[in-house]
Amino acid sequence: MTTADLMGEAGFDDQVPFLARLEKQDREALLDLGRELRFRLRDVLLHQHEPSSYVLFVTHGWTKVTAAAVNGYVALLAVRGPGDIIGESAALTGRPRSATVTALEPVRAVAVERTRFTEFLSGSPAVSYALLGLTSDRMRAADQRRVEFAAMSVRERLAALLLELARTNARYTEAGVELLVPLTKQELAGSVGASREMVQRELKDLRSRGVVVTGRRALVIVRMDVLRRIARADG
Repeated sequence: MTTADLMGEAGFDDQVPFLARLEKQDREALLDLGRELRFRLRDVLLHQHEPSSYVLFVTHGWTKVTAAAVNGYVALLAVRGPGDIIGESAALTGRPRSATVTALEPVRAVAVERTRFTEFLSGSPAVSYALLGLTSDRMRAADQRRVEFAAMSVRERLAALLLELARTNARYTEAGVELLVPLTKQELAGSVGASREMVQRELKDLRSRGVVVTGRRALVIVRMDVLRRIARADG
């Protein structure tokens, strides 16, 4: 895995993974502290509410980060892939993990024990600063999303979410843009702050209009242009 692979074409924002923000020497020293773990499709890497004992650095494959609320909502919080750090918040605060992380495909990650990770940060201001920058970028992106979603209808929020997933974790096929994140309707509903029934109605409407094609935990976007119009103000 090279820095170029991690960086892609993005600038330094919430989409840039943690390891890509580090100098090669710091990155290698950090990864040398841990051990490699391998996960299969749908394996759970981290469980919500469990105590923190290590952080993970994803080196290959993609994962989804979800959180379950008391009322039954299960919301997609993020998609994390090569170069990303997961579990750092609980490691730094000592609190239980706030989300569940599940493999979307075979995943390899380096696990670094919590104490070794925090000790490394104490002796490396550059790495600490990079982690602070990542946290700030993620919080700013989350705040912006909340502000935008507050002014949107459920239909507009769903369209915006699908567009975001198409941008971050999808592949182009002859049929359209296939999302690589297998989401349940409950996860979609929790992500846009709506009921499962409302999301199901919106998806049914999008299917009838030929905008998307859905299957069991699968979704292909056929008309990206229509989703963009909906997200901007329902066309």
